[in-house]
Amino acid sequence: MTLYHFSIAQIKRSAGQSAIASAAYRAGERLYNSYYGEVSDYTKKGGVIASEIMLPPHAPEIYLDRATLWNAVENCEKHPKAQLAYSFDIAM
Repeated sequence: MTLYHFSIAQIKRSAGQSAIASAAYRAGERLYNSYYGEVSDYTKKGGVIASEIMLPPHAPEIYLDRATLWNAVENCEKHPKAQLAYSFDIAM
C-alpha cells in the first residue's frame, strides 16, 4: 500500500508568522530578521539533508544568500495581513 501526502500552507504575517523564521527552520540556519529586529536560530535542529536556493537566470545573484532573499520579501510586503510565502509539503 502506497502512502502519499501533499499540503500547502501560507506563511502569513497576520498569524504572527515570519518568512525568515520559516526559512531558518526549514534550512536549519541562523537568520537575522531586519523587519522585526530578531534572530531565528535553528542551527541545532537536526534532520536537514539538503538546503538550496534556485533562482531563475534573470534574478540577481545577491538573492542566493538566504537572509538577503527573505529579508527582501519581508521588507517589500508592508501590509499587516501580508501573505509572505507558501510552504509545500510533499511526501511520496
